[in-house]
Amino acid sequence: MKQREQQPEKKEIEEEERRVKTLRFLVDFSLAYLAQTKLSLEEAQAMVAGVKKQALHLFPAKEETFDLIYLPRFQRLLRDKYRLH
Repeated sequence: MKQREQQPEKKEIEEEERRVKTLRFLVDFSLAYLAQTKLSLEEAQAMVAGVKKQALHLFPAKEETFDLIYLPRFQRLLRDKYRLH
């Protein structure tokens, strides 16, 4: 019975899945928006910062994970779009 208490409940798993889907949508939408609109570099960087803030709201204390998984995608897009080196 102790083992059962340690397993995440169905509600917890569903909530985690919902947050993951929300983050994926936010990242994908933001990448597409940044690629297709004319924003200044500063506006684009502010948008990336906003996405990161939302990610940390959804997943507190996971900044390193965001920086490893999603930040490189944003950096690559900004580097290509604004010809940064």
